[in-house]
Amino acid sequence: MLLGTIYVFAPYVSNVVIGDPIHGQTLISGWHKTAGIIIALTAPFLGAATDRMGRRKPLLALFTAALALTMIVQWWAMPGAQGLPLWALGLAVTSSGVMFVYTEVLHNAMLTRAAPPKQLSLVSGLGLSLGNAASVLLLVFVLVTMALPGQIDLPFLPEAPLFGLDPAKFEPSRIVTLLCAAWLIVFAVPLFLYTPDLVTTGERFGDAMRHGVGNVMRTLRKLRDYKNVALFLIARMLYADGKTAILIFSGIYAAGTMGWGLIEMLAYGIILTIFAVLGGFVGGWLDHTIGPKRAVVIEIGVTFVCLIAMVSMTATSMLFFIPVDPAARAWEGPIFNTVPQLAYLGFAVVIAISITAAYASSRALMARLAPEGMEGEVFGLYALSGSATAWLGPMLVEYFTDAYESQRAGFASIVILLIAGFVLLLFVQPPKRHEH
Repeated sequence: MLLGTIYVFAPYVSNVVIGDPIHGQTLISGWHKTAGIIIALTAPFLGAATDRMGRRKPLLALFTAALALTMIVQWWAMPGAQGLPLWALGLAVTSSGVMFVYTEVLHNAMLTRAAPPKQLSLVSGLGLSLGNAASVLLLVFVLVTMALPGQIDLPFLPEAPLFGLDPAKFEPSRIVTLLCAAWLIVFAVPLFLYTPDLVTTGERFGDAMRHGVGNVMRTLRKLRDYKNVALFLIARMLYADGKTAILIFSGIYAAGTMGWGLIEMLAYGIILTIFAVLGGFVGGWLDHTIGPKRAVVIEIGVTFVCLIAMVSMTATSMLFFIPVDPAARAWEGPIFNTVPQLAYLGFAVVIAISITAAYASSRALMARLAPEGMEGEVFGLYALSGSATAWLGPMLVEYFTDAYESQRAGFASIVILLIAGFVLLLFVQPPKRHEH
C-alpha cells in the first residue's frame, strides 16, 4: 500500500496521468473522500456481523482477493486517455480503499486472539514494523531494478529496467500496482494458515449483517455506559483522520512542491519506511514505559509539529518566509541536494516514526479499552473512528486545495484534525495495566 497510495503511484497519477499537481490533489482527495463515506456506512456492520458468525478468515480471504484485483486494474492508468478513463481509475482507487479497510476490520478483530493481553502492545507494534520492513524491500527492489537502470550508470545496476519495462510509457511507475497485489497475496497465506480463528456459529452472512445492524445500534447505545471508550473513539476519529490524510497526501505534496520524480519518490519512500519500522517499536516501548494514553498524546504532538514544519517548506522557501535560491546546493549528491529538500526529508522522517508509533499505540489502547466479548463490534467502531471516517481528511484537503488553488493550503488543513483529536484525547481515562 505504501508503494501505491503514498510514494509512487499516487504522485504518478497526480503529476502525470492528471498532469496538474493542484487538480490532481483535489481529484484524489475526492476519491478517498468517497471511499471514506462508503466505509463509514458499512464497516461497523461488518465487524458486528463477523462477531455473530464467529470465523473471520472466509470473509478476510474474499476481501483480500478483491483488494488485490482493484490494485491490478490500476496498472492501466496512463496519461492522455490511453488506458483507464479517469472515472474508472477513480473507481479502482476508491474500491481499493474500501477493501483495505474491510480487511483491517477483520484482522484487527483477530488481534486479541493472537496474543495475551500483556503482549498486545508489542505484537501490535511488531506487526506494523514488519509491514514497513517489507515495504522497504519492495521500494529498494523497484529502485534498483526498475527506476535507476538507464538513468544512472553503476556497476551493480542492470542496463535497462527489469522485465523490459518501458520508461517512456511510465511502466516503472505503473508496475508497482502489480507488485503490491502479488505481495499482498503471497504474504497473506501465512495469516490464513497459522493464525487462530474462532469457531463458526453457523449463522449465514446475510442474517448476520441484518442482525449486525441491530447489534451496532445496541453497541452505540451501550457506549453511553462506556463513555471512556466513546470519547476515545471520537478522539481517534479525528486524529487518525489527520494521520491517514498525511500518509495519503505527503507524497503527492512532495512530488508537486519539490518537483520530485520516480527516483526521488522511491528514495524518499525507502528512507521514511525504514524509520517507520522503528516507529512500531517506539510505540510499543512508549506504551509499556509510560502507558498507552500518554504514548498516543506524545505521538500526536510530534506529528503536529512536524506537519507544520513540512508545510513551511517549498523548493524556494523555508519556514514560510525565508527565501532560498533553488539553484544553491547543500551537497553534490544526485537527489535531495538543496536545504529545503533536506529539511523536508528530515521532518518527514520524524513524522513517519510518530505516525507508525501512534497507530501501534492506538490499536493496543483500543484492545485494552474494549469490553470483553465486544471486541469485534468495538473494532468495527474503531475502524469507523479511523479509516471509516477518512472522508473527513480528504474533504478538508480537497476543499482547501481547490478554494485556494494551493497544495500547501490543502496539506496544511490537516492540522485541524490533529488539534481536535489531541484535545479530546486528554480527557480519556487510561486503562488499567494488565498483570498477566
